[in-house]
Amino acid sequence: MDGSVRWLELAFNIPLNNSFWYKTEISDDGGTFTGKRAEVMLGSRKSYGFIISERNEKPEMLPVNESEVKYVLRIIDEEPFFGKSEIKLAQWISAFYLCTFGEALSSMLPSGRKEKPLADDFFSTEESFKQSGRILSEEQKQAVEGIISAGEKGNTHSGKILYLQGITGSGKTEVFLQAAQTMIERGKSVIYLVPEISLTHQVVEDVAARFGEGAAVLHSGLTQAQKLAQWRRIRRGEAKIIVGARSAVFAPAENLGLIIIDEEQDGSYKSGNTPRYHARQVAMKRSADSNCVLVMGSATPSVEAWYQIKLGRIKAYRLTQRLSGGEPPDVSIIPLKADDGILSKELKEAVFKTKQKGKQTILFLNRRGFTHFFQCKTCGFELKCRNCSVPMTWHKSKNRMQCHYCGWQTTPPSVCPECGSLDIMYHGVGTEYVENEIKKAFPDFSIQRADTDSVRKKGELKKILTDFRNGKTDILLGTQMITKGLNFPGVNLVGVVSADSTLRMPDFRASERTFSMLVQVSGRAGRFSSGGKVLIQAKDTEAPAITHAVSGNLEKFYMQEAEDREMMGFPPFTRLIRFLFRGKKAEDAERSSEEAAAILRTLITEENAVLGPAECPLAMIAGNYRFHILIKTKNIKKTLKLSADFIASYKTPHGVYLETDVDPVSIM
Repeated sequence: MDGSVRWLELAFNIPLNNSFWYKTEISDDGGTFTGKRAEVMLGSRKSYGFIISERNEKPEMLPVNESEVKYVLRIIDEEPFFGKSEIKLAQWISAFYLCTFGEALSSMLPSGRKEKPLADDFFSTEESFKQSGRILSEEQKQAVEGIISAGEKGNTHSGKILYLQGITGSGKTEVFLQAAQTMIERGKSVIYLVPEISLTHQVVEDVAARFGEGAAVLHSGLTQAQKLAQWRRIRRGEAKIIVGARSAVFAPAENLGLIIIDEEQDGSYKSGNTPRYHARQVAMKRSADSNCVLVMGSATPSVEAWYQIKLGRIKAYRLTQRLSGGEPPDVSIIPLKADDGILSKELKEAVFKTKQKGKQTILFLNRRGFTHFFQCKTCGFELKCRNCSVPMTWHKSKNRMQCHYCGWQTTPPSVCPECGSLDIMYHGVGTEYVENEIKKAFPDFSIQRADTDSVRKKGELKKILTDFRNGKTDILLGTQMITKGLNFPGVNLVGVVSADSTLRMPDFRASERTFSMLVQVSGRAGRFSSGGKVLIQAKDTEAPAITHAVSGNLEKFYMQEAEDREMMGFPPFTRLIRFLFRGKKAEDAERSSEEAAAILRTLITEENAVLGPAECPLAMIAGNYRFHILIKTKNIKKTLKLSADFIASYKTPHGVYLETDVDPVSIM
């Protein structure tokens, strides 16, 4: 203590738009407290907050007497944890995503208290980043040159947003890495985002081999202590390229020259918790603030990105050739009949022939579990989760019925709980069921399943994928975690078990998601050799998402999807804001949503702007009844301001909670 009082302004991860002043007599030794965390008493409990400003004099507008202002208990960090740029970005997130400043700042920062480095051998140092990568094709060269030239001085920011659209296997990753290499050689830093943790492993290996200890990794598979250690390395400038999933967009990279978003269309770039930010939008904001290049990439752009490319607001580079020696696979539809079972005769024969050629098969189904629908034939009773309005899924290996939303489990009934009938049945199939059928059909084949049920242990997914890449597995069965970005040289056949299962979701993006998944999973076949084959089983064989994916006509699909969206008034022709009201009592949540809708209609006067309230498609989750209001607008700036005014003034009844989602990717 040096006896002089310092006033510190703290923000907290709470749903209050207030900051709080505290005092300290701790010396900062000529440095600054701003950007550090402090442990304090917040009300009657210990908490930690973020120091966002400091001063020597008492603040002019204190809401309490000076004597009531508490002292901080301790300063947690020895060096600043965040800086002015993070504070500025948190202010933008707070305003755009309609959350508090403390919630925004908290979402950006790792929450660990102690640092723990990754294993010494995590980053290979066998190659220096000064070594060049592979020889590029002409298309790749043009893309790399375009990315680098976009970063030159004098370019306006509108010319710094680019798109790399390439068929699967066309070498997008190499373009990204060579552009990153050049940026780093020029003294810039790079953020490289991938959507799935399963993809992170492969990209990290590629990045580590090229950039060695100049790389850092940030993703949900790390402990908080490991994330904190990586964060510190980035802040100190020790890491020049940062690889990670969604939250890596907040990495405190200095002198940022390039942000890469791989598989830009992926829904996992959108946060499911407050603040419900989208990494793509945050990257655009960081790109504008840092005057750096943003390049997005995918074989299947989001409809929003495709539309911006069409309007000329985003410059696109296209990669049309497979560079690994393979050719685009032969894709065909197999009509799935009721008496076929889940594996058609054609698919079974193709799997056998693939094995005979010494090649491998991927089977894809975007639903885990054994079966997902219990029904009584006598009275029609359906077994649904007691907490959620969704059917329970039967997991045969555990002999449990489980809800995939809240996790509630129960024993599978042997008779109808409603009428006592023995005439019961299970409908629908999941990956566990398909695995069972595969083992019956191919008893001598080595089979692995990759979904969130089978890869719960740390490192398990990486081992499954490594074994498959090394040819130890004949058939890899999985959900969407195996559809994107992964390179398996031995794969010659891809079978989509049920292509139209995702089309039935009551969501305006259902067709886009189905199309993207089919194109992506098809791209796993024949990447390194000719003769690749994709068999797509479907009941609705005429659905545009399926027919256009089979024909490979991306432009026709996007044109048709855009026409449908424009007619319905959905993005990219409007912007959406979703207000969701949830509570244990349905009548309270519904009444609150009705009151809110009435208020919003007085504030937002665009024609047909306020839709609802209505019961959510998933009407109950985790024991909470859910109602929502959708706002469609063509003036997002004005509507955000009016929405913020509404949130500040409207108080939900006791037991009802309001969730806000700007630009939702799902309205389930």
